[in-house]
Amino acid sequence: MELYIIAVFVISYILIVLEHPLKINKTGPALIGGVITWAIIAHSSPDILHTNEELLSHLGEIAEILLFLMGAMAIVELIDAHEGFEVIVKKIKTRNPVRLLWIVSLLAFFLSALLDNLTTTIVMITLLRKLVPDQKIRLYFTGLVIIAANAGGAWSPIGDITTTMLWIGGQISATKVISALFIPSLVCLLIPLLYSTFKIRKMAFQPHFIKAQEHQGSSIYERNFIFFLGISLLAMVPVFKTLTHLPPFMGMLLGLGIFWIVIEVIHRNKHENVRNNFTVAYAIKKIDLPSILFFAGILMSIAALQVTGVLVALAGYIQQALPGDYLMNISIGLFSAIIDNVPLVAAAQGMFDLSTFPTDHSLWIFMAYCTGTGGSALIIGSAAGVAAMGMEKINFIWYVKHISLLALLGYFGGALVYILI
Repeated sequence: MELYIIAVFVISYILIVLEHPLKINKTGPALIGGVITWAIIAHSSPDILHTNEELLSHLGEIAEILLFLMGAMAIVELIDAHEGFEVIVKKIKTRNPVRLLWIVSLLAFFLSALLDNLTTTIVMITLLRKLVPDQKIRLYFTGLVIIAANAGGAWSPIGDITTTMLWIGGQISATKVISALFIPSLVCLLIPLLYSTFKIRKMAFQPHFIKAQEHQGSSIYERNFIFFLGISLLAMVPVFKTLTHLPPFMGMLLGLGIFWIVIEVIHRNKHENVRNNFTVAYAIKKIDLPSILFFAGILMSIAALQVTGVLVALAGYIQQALPGDYLMNISIGLFSAIIDNVPLVAAAQGMFDLSTFPTDHSLWIFMAYCTGTGGSALIIGSAAGVAAMGMEKINFIWYVKHISLLALLGYFGGALVYILI
């Protein structure tokens, strides 16, 4: 049975990795793999009721992550629908390319910690299109944004899907991951940023001023209010978990509920055609549902490997082959540039027990850093990179030649700082 499950997982995973060459969305293979692995378990099990109980138990853990992501995505979509990100856009007025690079990179770093690296990358690329008209130069800026967004997401419990998974799973706490990873993550950005400071001076271009735009149906006051309220609600999720000890998705759903009511009140007297564009129902339609279903499929496959004991055996092999938590995590981080970091972290959660590696153990904290930042080494190694690749049509080879080395220098620099601290 175990061999069949491993074979199905490997085949589905190969199809996921080859998503772009095959032009097949990774969600399909992920869902098929998730269902077939459990079908094999059910067919081989003498007690189908026990198998169903195990499936529902794991499904509850998966649902926590999916509800969290859906709530976060809906809040971000609502901010965007109100053009709330104009609050940031209008503040950038510099014409100095070096200063612009630092502003954009640091903004992506901190914004990613509040939103997530994927959303931040989309917002920053939209911003760069207004500031840097030359696409060749803008590509370099985009490469630094990818590094910054991934580094910023690593030290926040809501900044990266893998960090969120570890947080929801009880492997890390919000306060510990922030205090332990902020400096290493910042170093991960500063090393490539300092190098780029000298390189960007040789690029001749003139950044544009951004002019404030008026948008029908949403006033300047409403945009500002919605932006700050939405960011505050996202930032309050870790606080809610700390105070109530409830799962993070409960705080996210509470925030979405508050946001829902506030928006309904703000737009209650407007014409229906205008009001519909600012409703939560409209925002939910724009959520990246394929990504949500992808997480569901891949996490079900990982759960199947965990139930059959495959992950426990794999954990023993990894610990023998890569002695020491540091070396193991650094290797996992580099693998995440080739293999999606979601299943890597999900597998690690099943491999290493909390009784052996309790909450906030160095294994988990360093794993959050490595899997969050290691994906920057390749354009396909993170959600931020894939989004940038699609929006700016970045060539894989171009990224390897111009950005990969910078990302690796930052990755190893941040890792060294963490180990020394």
